[in-house]
Amino acid sequence: MGDEGSRPEEAGRSGGKDPGAAPPLPGADAELMRARLRRLEHRIEPLLASLEGTGSAAARAAARIAPAWRRAGEGEPRWPVTIAVVGMIALQLSLPTRLSLTGRWILPLVEAVILVVLIATNPRRISKRSPLVRTLGLTLIGVASLANAWSAASLVVGIVKGTEGDAAGPLLVTGGSIWLTNVIIFALWYWELDRGGPVSRAHALDVEPDFLFPEMTAPELADPNWKPYFVDYLYVAFTNATAFSPNDTLPFTRWAKLAMMLQAAISLATGALVIARAVNILR
Repeated sequence: MGDEGSRPEEAGRSGGKDPGAAPPLPGADAELMRARLRRLEHRIEPLLASLEGTGSAAARAAARIAPAWRRAGEGEPRWPVTIAVVGMIALQLSLPTRLSLTGRWILPLVEAVILVVLIATNPRRISKRSPLVRTLGLTLIGVASLANAWSAASLVVGIVKGTEGDAAGPLLVTGGSIWLTNVIIFALWYWELDRGGPVSRAHALDVEPDFLFPEMTAPELADPNWKPYFVDYLYVAFTNATAFSPNDTLPFTRWAKLAMMLQAAISLATGALVIARAVNILR
C-alpha cells in the first residue's frame, strides 16, 4: 500500500516519465533497427501475398500491409507492349537497306513471328508462367537490339567517313528512327528484366525492385492499385534518352545502372552526330 501511494509523487518528480523505460536509441542504432524492420517486412510480405484470393482475414491484412506492386494479381494488359513492338518493327522497316544487318525484311520478319507467338500465349493479359515464352520474349528483344545496334553503328561510321548525310532531311529521319527504336528497345529490356519480368511481377515472385519508381517511395500519394506497367518503363527509357540521366525513377541494381548508362551513351552518340551533320549540311 505504501509503495502504491508513493508512485504519483515519484512520477511527478521524474516529469511523468517511467523510470524503468529504456533510453532512446542513438541515431546509428535507430537507423540499424529501421533497416532490420524493412528486411523483416520484405520477408513477411510474400507470405501474406500468397494468401490473396482466399477471402481470409490474413489475405485482407496482406492487402492493407503490402502495396499493390508487391502483391500477386492479374497480369498487365498485352496491348501497350504490342503496339510498341509493332511500332519498333515499322521503324526498322523504314530504314535504308544499307543500314540493315541482313536486309530490310529478314530480322523484322523474325521479330513479327515471335510477337505473334507471344500474343497467342498471352492474348489479353501477361500472366502465364512459361520458360519457353520468357525465352522467346528475350530473344525478340535481343534480335531487335542487334539489328538496331548495327544500324546505329553503320550510321555513325557513315557520318564520320562522309558517306552518310548528303541531305539534312533524310538524315534526320533516319537518325530519328534509330534513336526512337533504341528508346523502345531499352524500354522493353527494363520491362522484361525488372523483378524477373512482367509474369514474375504479376505473381509477386520477387519483391526487390530493380527500378525505384516514385509511386514506391510515396505510396500515400499513389493509386492504391498502382503497379509498374510497360508505359512506366517506356517513360523511363525516353527520359533517360533525352536527359542522359535518371529523372524521378532510379536504377536500384547494378545491371539497371549499366543498362541506363549504355542507353544514354548510344542516344548521345547517335543524336549528337546526326544533329551536327544536319546543321553542317544546312549551312
